Amino acid sequence: MEQYNEPPFPMHSEPLPVEYAPRDFDAASLFDPLDKSGAREKVTFWRDATLDNLELLRATFITHAFVPHLHEGYAIGIVDKGGERFKYRKNMHVAPQGSIVVIHPGEMHTGEGLNREGWSYRMFYPEISLLQRAAFDVVEKQPGIPFFPNPVIDDPAMARMLSQLHVALANSRSELERESMFTWTLAHLIRRHATLPPVLLGFSKEREHILRVRAYLEEHATENVSLQELAALVNFSPFYLLRAFRETVGLPPHSYLTQIRVSRAKHLIRASVPLAEVATAVGFTDQSHLNRHFKAVLGVTPGQYARGCR
Repeated sequence: MEQYNEPPFPMHSEPLPVEYAPRDFDAASLFDPLDKSGAREKVTFWRDATLDNLELLRATFITHAFVPHLHEGYAIGIVDKGGERFKYRKNMHVAPQGSIVVIHPGEMHTGEGLNREGWSYRMFYPEISLLQRAAFDVVEKQPGIPFFPNPVIDDPAMARMLSQLHVALANSRSELERESMFTWTLAHLIRRHATLPPVLLGFSKEREHILRVRAYLEEHATENVSLQELAALVNFSPFYLLRAFRETVGLPPHSYLTQIRVSRAKHLIRASVPLAEVATAVGFTDQSHLNRHFKAVLGVTPGQYARGCR
């Protein structure tokens, strides 16, 4: 059971300016039109070293569908065009054009177009520490990890601020400007839409067993682990383990193992390890195996990710 707390920030809903901090930031007025050349999938990925290597993505997806996956940090996006449908916290959600999507760290979710037209969107993947710093700026004390109770947010003015921030991070050469816009925008997002995380009441023995299985998979991620092996670890039947693991984690053990391998592949790619070596180092059979799962989880290929990390 989850118990929600009163907003600690507190939350505000006063109108925001149509223009992001008018004339304060040069990059805020940059025109950044969507690609209207037709139904074509397109992905741009990069990192901003000034903001603790913040990962950013801009993409149009038509047929691509994300498999259930998680992120180590937050995933914050704005739907520019079309609509997205995704499963999150055991429910299906729809993010229409102009909406904001916020996914919490470690939460399993999917993602696909609402219809055959697909969707275009911009994403920020900030580490938890970046959101905590922004929250600290709002309340001037350590407030914990910001929690967004609504994964789909209808706030046109805030969506515009986030879009302008995304444009600035792609175009501005000023580190001061990028840092300032990021801090200002995230502080507003937290102030308007965040609260304290829910309190988890109780901690079942079954959940302890599943956490043990997760730890085992993380420790043996490069090995060919069997279901029987995992079930014996916690004295469950294979079927019961599958049901309990999916109920607790949000996906079956083999998919969680893939998630671990993809996450570790990201770290090796950022360290400039050759892609051919990355695949075997994290437990994939070959590079094509890595490519297929990396794209399914992150929406970009290992090569695209590597180029964005340079």
